Amino acid sequence: MPYFAGIDIGSTAIKIVLVDGNGDIVGQKVSASGSMFYKYAKESLQQLCKDVGIDESDISYTVSTGYGRKLFKEADETISEITANAIGARKAGERFGTIRTIINIGGQDSKAIGLDEEGNVVNFAMNDRCAAGTGKFLDVAAAKLEIDVEELGEYHFRASGTPLAINSTCAVFAESEIIGLLGNEHSKEDIVAGIHFSIAKRIIRLTKKVGLNDIIYFDGGPALNEGLVAAIEDELGREIAIPDYPQITTALGAALLAKESFGYAEA
Repeated sequence: MPYFAGIDIGSTAIKIVLVDGNGDIVGQKVSASGSMFYKYAKESLQQLCKDVGIDESDISYTVSTGYGRKLFKEADETISEITANAIGARKAGERFGTIRTIINIGGQDSKAIGLDEEGNVVNFAMNDRCAAGTGKFLDVAAAKLEIDVEELGEYHFRASGTPLAINSTCAVFAESEIIGLLGNEHSKEDIVAGIHFSIAKRIIRLTKKVGLNDIIYFDGGPALNEGLVAAIEDELGREIAIPDYPQITTALGAALLAKESFGYAEA
């Protein structure tokens, strides 16, 4: 059976998905990007093939996407993360219904993507000018609070008062705000809730530019943060759809495109 690879080389993480001829996921891997994007992507792909029990030569077609997509020299094709994200979201979100709006929070940017009923991208908006409202900002905030980033969700739900305001749109100034709040003896829990609501407000403003249509799908690593999810849902006033593996949506889209492109090449 042929296999197809989608490789999403992001600024902070490398995500790889392998699908078979039916488009079903047979393996996935998430690893840190580090400073040598190609080297780590290549090693991650080799390790994933080993884990799945196939040889790299068994992969019939590879599509790369993301920040470092052009650095993966063995890719048969490259694709923008906007398109790959849309393809992957439609597949991963099938159990939720027809996905029309995607929220993606990555390591160093945030995106909102609007789709038509056939899943085609009709509009998108991106914030890549500042780290505030991104996964990197959550990492920095957790470090300043001296907690693990995986603990942010737990701290959010232990907040007892009104979420504290984090007003700065710049990550550097927001970091200073956090230090100031700690100095004024505010609890870490209330600060974390304030951070999440600050990000939620920003991402909703961004998403309104493409339209809050039907089912709203949220992916990217920060979608694993239940506190952030709760803040976004609270601000929206409705539930959002979270896939089982939100980090790999874009890589999945690239893998599905690889399968489709190989089919066209064979025809």
